Amino acid sequence: MPILDLPDVAVSPPIVTPFDADGDVDADALASHVDALVEAGLDGMVPCGTTGEFASLADDERRTAVETVVDATDGRVPVIAGAADAAVSRVRDHLSAAAAAGADAGLVTLPYYHASTDPAGQRTFLDAVVDDPPLPVLLYDIPATVGESIDVDVLADAADQASVVGMKDTTGDLTDLEAKIGATPDSFAVFQGVDAQLYPSASLGVDGGIHALSQAIPEVFVALADAIRDGDDDRALALHRRAVAPLFARCADHGFAPATKVAAAHRGFVPDPRVRPPLTLPDEAEREQIRADVDAALDVV
Repeated sequence: MPILDLPDVAVSPPIVTPFDADGDVDADALASHVDALVEAGLDGMVPCGTTGEFASLADDERRTAVETVVDATDGRVPVIAGAADAAVSRVRDHLSAAAAAGADAGLVTLPYYHASTDPAGQRTFLDAVVDDPPLPVLLYDIPATVGESIDVDVLADAADQASVVGMKDTTGDLTDLEAKIGATPDSFAVFQGVDAQLYPSASLGVDGGIHALSQAIPEVFVALADAIRDGDDDRALALHRRAVAPLFARCADHGFAPATKVAAAHRGFVPDPRVRPPLTLPDEAEREQIRADVDAALDVV
């Protein structure tokens, strides 16, 4: 995918947004986190995604997060900035702000709260969003939070537009994913969004993944991507079964912003796991289980 200059089987984290003791965005902690993950070998950075708690951020905080991530990457890896919102005008405002900050692309969901009653609603929304946007756009298929999946025919038409360069699939439905890969051009990049489905999706032809836990155990995801790329199926399967899948199952019980922050704080990547309402952190016993699973995952590498 030359627009984003990403390698085969690229793995990028949807970056958490650290908060300080006053509950404000901790830009210094965010910059430090990004620098550590770039140095660890991850392939891109995705601020203001679901794990970044974008829906709990004010517009100026979203801009701060994107600007901080762009500055911290310093051109070393691409930045795909979350631009999701429920109104076309606000999505386009977020894309413009991301472009002004120096991001390389934007990540756009269907509108949340208002679910369409027909694929035509999806089509008109996306057509308006991607009409001459200031950045290349990746679509983000996450029905658990927006209420519906992107219709395969709508996706196929969107993929024919020069401004739409790829998608993140967080449906968890591999049959649907395969259909969408088949309906889009080879040049259209498809990234798996479910951490424990990167390995199973590799045979379907995904271009990599955008995975929350890659920012807590980057060594594991770098090794897994290398093994997939090299055709080392035994190693890839071991990393999937013994490292990624158990930690993913643990964190899925708690929500990925809270669980990922606990895991990243355990590694020293962020100073504190605090989240914003309505999210809550796991209790101490559950946090200790997450920490233990992180340590066990690292032992597999």
